[in-house]
Amino acid sequence: MELKDYKDVYVFIEQRDGKIQPVALELLGKARDLAESLGEKVVAIFPGYGIKEQSQSLIEYGADKVICIDALELKDYLTEQYAQAIYQVIVENRPSIVMIGATTIGRDLGPRLSARLETGLTADCTKLEISEDGHLLMTRPAFGGNLMATIVCKEHRPQMSTVRPGVMKKRAKESSRSGEIVMFTPNFDSKKFKVRLLENIKEDKGMIDISEAKILVSGGRGVGSVAGFEKLNDLAKVLNAEVSASRAMVDAGVINHDRQVGQTGKTVRPDLYFALGISGAIQHLAGMEESEFIVAVNKDKYAPIFQVADLGIVGDVNKIIPLLTERLAKEEK
Repeated sequence: MELKDYKDVYVFIEQRDGKIQPVALELLGKARDLAESLGEKVVAIFPGYGIKEQSQSLIEYGADKVICIDALELKDYLTEQYAQAIYQVIVENRPSIVMIGATTIGRDLGPRLSARLETGLTADCTKLEISEDGHLLMTRPAFGGNLMATIVCKEHRPQMSTVRPGVMKKRAKESSRSGEIVMFTPNFDSKKFKVRLLENIKEDKGMIDISEAKILVSGGRGVGSVAGFEKLNDLAKVLNAEVSASRAMVDAGVINHDRQVGQTGKTVRPDLYFALGISGAIQHLAGMEESEFIVAVNKDKYAPIFQVADLGIVGDVNKIIPLLTERLAKEEK
């Protein structure tokens, strides 16, 4: 099979309990850009159970074609079942590019597929472009975020990449878009199903995922303690925001990892981002620099965070936060 025999940009559509995950819609938007550069189509691979009715929404968000795999075996995510189904879709259709969200599911599924397809996989990409000769340029942080590496898969297909939630921008929904919906029935080899899901227990934290928050109040080493983060929580309540943190505070055990912003945490793109007591190391900037408006507070006027901030305040964050909270609370009244 020659490289010219592979075409179109395919996106794995992740759903959980029938709910399409935001990262899938973000990838459809990016796939649309890549496909237009190549003069090809965007195809959504949509596995699950009882999901057929949602296929049209994927077309409205950018897909030209939806390959819906509606099977009882795919009701819950299990690696082997999903890998078998999607592998068969890829082998039969020969896509040029396959994009997967770098979620817990995507990070498990992506390597399995690339190994079975005997092709490469570039993980945690922050930028995807098409080169002059039609190859996918996959850019990701390397060496602890100190440089950006662009990787090209010239000899194998499909070209595969995973992208973190929040990195790409979702396109506006177009209700007038039309496309093709195809039902695909995989031939499962149940002898290879070695894992069974006995029980599904979910923890309700009552918090919004920070990658989906509109306003984030983020604390770093300058905030310094659990007591300091209680002040951040007070500010967040006034703003109806979510609290997040830099890696230093996660490593110190002050806040959970699912609240971490940065290269080893989550990529966020809120409308408003407060960087409080955060110096602005490149690893943290990689996760939040696409925020619409950034407010930084730091006692070091030379802190790198001020290079990306729209508004900077030089001062003691632990003194400024209570004053800011008090003032904003009065504005609310």
